[in-house]
Amino acid sequence: MSPRLNPYAAAPEMIAAMSALEKAVVSSGLEHSLIELVKTRASQINGCAFCIHMHTQDARAAGETEERLYMLSAWWETSVFTPREKAALAWTDSLTLIAQTRVPDADYETMREHFDEAEAVKLTMLIGAINVWNRLAVGFRSTHPSKWSAQKVAA
Repeated sequence: MSPRLNPYAAAPEMIAAMSALEKAVVSSGLEHSLIELVKTRASQINGCAFCIHMHTQDARAAGETEERLYMLSAWWETSVFTPREKAALAWTDSLTLIAQTRVPDADYETMREHFDEAEAVKLTMLIGAINVWNRLAVGFRSTHPSKWSAQKVAA
């Protein structure tokens, strides 16, 4: 599969705006581990190999375990995630698949049991941002490197 175009070169001002949103999301106060789990889960749903590769590497570099990364695709079936993480993952699934789910009240209520109003907005912006990144990478066929140098994101 060959890349279709380089969005960074084609519209750098748009990528700069997305990068500013990304910086705001990463420094929002949500736990770094939760951020990487949400990014990886949305990327799994969207079939974004580039982002799955990047975020699993970043999660490992930040101390995430292999077991939790393996179990992420069936997060609702396992006890390795906290109730707060499960609420965030359910919200991620619901918003990422919005055309199918229509975001049921049960997902909202569960999320709100674990996230205050400000955190709910931050989590929703995180999910929105990774979905945009996934659409850029999948739509323009970004290819992941064969080896990735894990980056630590400043909190």
